[in-house]
Amino acid sequence: MKIVLIGTGNVAVVLSKKIIAAGHSILQVYGRNHVAAALLADNSGASTCSSLNEITQSADLYIIAVTDKALASGELHFRLKNQLVVHTAGSVSKEILKNVSASYGVLYPYQTIRKEVEPLPEIPLLMDANTTTAKEQLTAFGKTISTKIIFANDEQRMQYHLCAVMTNNFSNYLYTLTEDYCNKQALDFGMLLPLIDQTANRLHHLSPRQVQTGPAARKDLATIEQHLNLLNKEPALQHLYKILSDDILKYPW
Repeated sequence: MKIVLIGTGNVAVVLSKKIIAAGHSILQVYGRNHVAAALLADNSGASTCSSLNEITQSADLYIIAVTDKALASGELHFRLKNQLVVHTAGSVSKEILKNVSASYGVLYPYQTIRKEVEPLPEIPLLMDANTTTAKEQLTAFGKTISTKIIFANDEQRMQYHLCAVMTNNFSNYLYTLTEDYCNKQALDFGMLLPLIDQTANRLHHLSPRQVQTGPAARKDLATIEQHLNLLNKEPALQHLYKILSDDILKYPW
């Protein structure tokens, strides 16, 4: 397929690599950051444009990979004929594109994405489109860059987005706080990495409910109290530890 990329951030860069690897061609890259657009275009064998009015009308697929805020602001005012245009946001309705083309949808990469990370991770896709033909086009394209694709409407996609925040963003925040604590206590955070890997790997075969361990899961109140005492000088972390421990204690394992 001939593709136009609108955006130059993490998602645009990673998708461009997947697109090229799958044998598609990127005709054009649009970005407000001219330097970033030129770099992405050079790496993709594409041309650049700095005005929405300059976007070519000769592509098969237009991928808008910008922030949710930029997308929702309505600043992307351009008009296509009937070509398929999609955005990559998890929490924005596909209907925001209804004035761009008669054929529109969503291609949401369900993965944490950083452009500097190699090798490229597997990226499941949550997709949606407004017509049967658009869904068929999106399915054909999606299968070339991912082994796992599903269709999810706006409400379902928002629910998936919520789940991603809880499992990825919240857990990584806890890693961040733990790393901060390790640094203060002259502990090696790297010692935790095999533990983190083991916990994540187990979830490929078992339910999270089945692999829960720790003092709260086994109702070890003495150890919980010891840990809380250790955190006397870290009130924010102590507060989180207590809230999570109390919830785990009450959970019907």
